[in-house]
Amino acid sequence: MRTPGTELLPLIPYLQDIRERCTECGACMKSCSFLGHYGTPKAIVACYDFTLPSHQVIAYECSLCGLCTAVCPEGLDPSRIFIESRRLFVDGGNFTASAYKAILGYEKCGISSLYSWYGIPEGCDTVFFPGCSLSGTRPEVVFRMFRDLRKNIPTLGVVLDCCTKPSHDLGRQKYFESVFGKMAAFLSCQGIKKVVVACPSCFKIFQQYGNSISVSTLYEHLDVSNHDGQPRNWDWEVSVHDPCAVRDETSVHQAVRGLLHGLGLKVTEMQYSGRHTICCGQGGMVGFVKPRLARAWSAIRRQESEGIPMVTYCAGCTGFLSQVMPVIHIADLIYRPEAVKNGNVLAARAPFTYLNRLMLKLRFKNEITPKTGRI
Repeated sequence: MRTPGTELLPLIPYLQDIRERCTECGACMKSCSFLGHYGTPKAIVACYDFTLPSHQVIAYECSLCGLCTAVCPEGLDPSRIFIESRRLFVDGGNFTASAYKAILGYEKCGISSLYSWYGIPEGCDTVFFPGCSLSGTRPEVVFRMFRDLRKNIPTLGVVLDCCTKPSHDLGRQKYFESVFGKMAAFLSCQGIKKVVVACPSCFKIFQQYGNSISVSTLYEHLDVSNHDGQPRNWDWEVSVHDPCAVRDETSVHQAVRGLLHGLGLKVTEMQYSGRHTICCGQGGMVGFVKPRLARAWSAIRRQESEGIPMVTYCAGCTGFLSQVMPVIHIADLIYRPEAVKNGNVLAARAPFTYLNRLMLKLRFKNEITPKTGRI
């Protein structure tokens, strides 16, 4: 049994820091629909008692994107309050999974034996982890990514599984640590030292919880200078939406822009890019409870792009932002250039995404002979 009040311990240093050092300058509110609605972090901490579930629940309206932390001139970390509050809410038995049935069902499929598969060949110390979204929406692209990576990493393996970031972000920390922890432990036991991901969210999870396993993105490994079938000099101007999960990863930002320049594209930077990128609207699964706030973030992106086609490197961001503006996944530019050029790029949608993942799994099974399976 916990001593009364100890459940708040992870939050106390952050609450205290906000109370004492937040100057209410408003920097974090300028482009945040959540803070724009509730007020400065200091005002929230003053008005809300985070021991109460009825107050903790507002944390589910924060996208957890971390922009407030990135722009705070005092070096405060307001976003930490809201992820910790979500964990308190779950630990207190107040979380209602039914509100997030769709995303949790998606996650459950991803970790099931039906969809997951570990193709780790002999001598393998590096695996490609494409993630759920890209595997479902663009399976052929994922397979070609693997083959390109294998040119320089002959013993490359592949892991088809879910990093369970939805549970992590919803505050289901114990469940997340159990599921992801077992995956990371298995990979370590198999001698895996490096993971190459295609999904920025997967990058963040492996970076934070992968222990001794190092993680990099696919985009840092690709070379389009000699890539077959790549058109040059498109004379296109594009902007780049950097996903929130990699806002602090300068090397990833540079790698993506290097690929775009290599394809002959001109990159025009937006105000909210790199470390100061803004949420696409999908972050924190806010759309399940406050779709108005989620749409407000994507509306800022649409206005900021000023009609220039936008490129991103997250399948989730691509899908969400495509509802309001033209968005291209960088993988389509690299592997389906003619379709992009002709304006007829198609990304699969459910239920076909599930079928695609099953077919991709079968294709990898025919490509790789694993030394062992995961039990």
